[in-house]
Amino acid sequence: MPPGPWATVFDALCARFPAIDRDAWRSRFARGRILDADGGPLTESSPFRVGAEIRYFREVESEPHLAVQETLLHVDGHLIVVDKPHFLPVTPGGVYVNETLLARLVKRFGDSRIVPLHRLDRLTAGVVLFSNNPATRSRYQSLFRDRAIHKRYEALAPPLPTATWPLERCSRLVRGEPFFRTREIDGEPNACTRIDVLERGSETWRYALQPHTGRKHQLRVHMAAIGAPIRNDPLYPRLTDQMPDDPERPLKLLARSLAFTDPLDGSARYFESRLQL
Repeated sequence: MPPGPWATVFDALCARFPAIDRDAWRSRFARGRILDADGGPLTESSPFRVGAEIRYFREVESEPHLAVQETLLHVDGHLIVVDKPHFLPVTPGGVYVNETLLARLVKRFGDSRIVPLHRLDRLTAGVVLFSNNPATRSRYQSLFRDRAIHKRYEALAPPLPTATWPLERCSRLVRGEPFFRTREIDGEPNACTRIDVLERGSETWRYALQPHTGRKHQLRVHMAAIGAPIRNDPLYPRLTDQMPDDPERPLKLLARSLAFTDPLDGSARYFESRLQL
């Protein structure tokens, strides 16, 4: 929190978010929706400290219900590994707060300390790692920061019979228009993806995608850029009219597996999705 003349966290939040009335903040404190950096609940009288990290659960008046269901792949004292279905957000955003993978896990395990170690787009399915142990969290976060995680994706897209495989797509990605899209521009590349073919069909091929970087929508942009946009992608290569989620037409992109050397004991860890495109 930035500096300010506040005695309590309650006063600071009321001042920082004046559109939310004080009674609403009191209700959130009373229901344990305001947490410290370790996930412990704060009270209305908790003292304000400059620089303190405050976590709170955003609430919306009307939130769509998502009938899709996640699957637990692995749980131990440090990690929770989940198979995320299409359409389920990993973290709160837009109209989704409770209908998120994070909120479901917190409720399922009764543990507010759970946090995602990385993200998948709402429309993308597959393997997601969560930390449930603050003491070891940074060790696992460093794997992503140091690019020591081997990620493998699969996608269904149109054939490219004249291309030479495998190929590398490296480009510079920046925020596009509207703000939720990404676009390629000239300049030093900041995103690179290795693309290969797993299966050739008459109208659709199955591709193996290995991102060396983790830019927003990287795989979707790179596939569209090489002339093989991922099936049912509403954003690339062009923005289509916003439509309700169609379970019969999900984005054909799957985070198939994650592999890494465990930073705690040096063991080889491998987690693979059970979903199919």
